[in-house]
Amino acid sequence: MKRLSILLLAVIFCGCKKTIDNIQEDLVIKAMTNGQWKITSFTLNSTNISSDFSNYKFQYYSNKTVDAIKNGTVEKTGNWDGNAEMMTTWANFSSPPYPLGLINGTWHIDRNSWTYVEATQTNGSDVKTMRLDKL
Repeated sequence: MKRLSILLLAVIFCGCKKTIDNIQEDLVIKAMTNGQWKITSFTLNSTNISSDFSNYKFQYYSNKTVDAIKNGTVEKTGNWDGNAEMMTTWANFSSPPYPLGLINGTWHIDRNSWTYVEATQTNGSDVKTMRLDKL
């Protein structure tokens, strides 16, 4: 009986953890897909190249695609995902024009709210920082 109780608690705990994970994922998707985003700050190895993104807006979708919209027209569609538990997000634009290729890869989310995300990415000696703000 004691083993059955422990097993039952383990199953309930695992089910609750899965439910919590699903809620966290749903919140990430809701936050990202509700409205468009703009890169308001981007540095590459301490060099500010934010102006290279000034004509872009980004629309994230719940099917994990993202449109890079340049001057009101979709220039490129890519993929994205987020992991609330690991505080990471990633994006991938296939054969992207400059500067979209700089967004590709996994980013660590340093700070965020419903209206902004600040993230960093390190690849070898390259360090990138980015801030996205909801429009």
